[in-house]
Amino acid sequence: MKLKKFGATEQRVYDLVKPVTDELGYYLWDVCFVKEGAVRYLRVFIDCDEGISIEDCERVTEPVDRLLDEADPIKESYTLEVGSAGLERELLKEEHFEICRGDKVRIRFIRAVDGEKEICAYLKGADKTKVTVESEDGNTAEYQLSDIAFVKLWFDFD
Repeated sequence: MKLKKFGATEQRVYDLVKPVTDELGYYLWDVCFVKEGAVRYLRVFIDCDEGISIEDCERVTEPVDRLLDEADPIKESYTLEVGSAGLERELLKEEHFEICRGDKVRIRFIRAVDGEKEICAYLKGADKTKVTVESEDGNTAEYQLSDIAFVKLWFDFD
């Protein structure tokens, strides 16, 4: 796993959209510009402490769409989607790991580590090379990002 670095288009959009989401009281979690089939999608993922509703997405979509039309940072046509980062969102940037410190996460490894392909534990910290977690029984472990496929928040639905 590598910490996400924005492409040039994503960075331009992030820089344009962040003041809008901040002003509206939302946290800008991520921006993705992807091509799926013949269609390009610009996805803006938002969050707030109270959670995200459809109305929140609509509230952000209108000013973001207007701003992007005016600034025109993307020359090709695309579909704008504004959505929630989700309960079990992927942690992609150092900032995400800091925000989620103390939360339960699910780590999936590229190859089994200590006989495990996946673990759930409490996030203690992270840096550019490793993630530190604490298990239910209080044991602390460090895992190299290079051994990790992904780190996501874990929500126990039971």
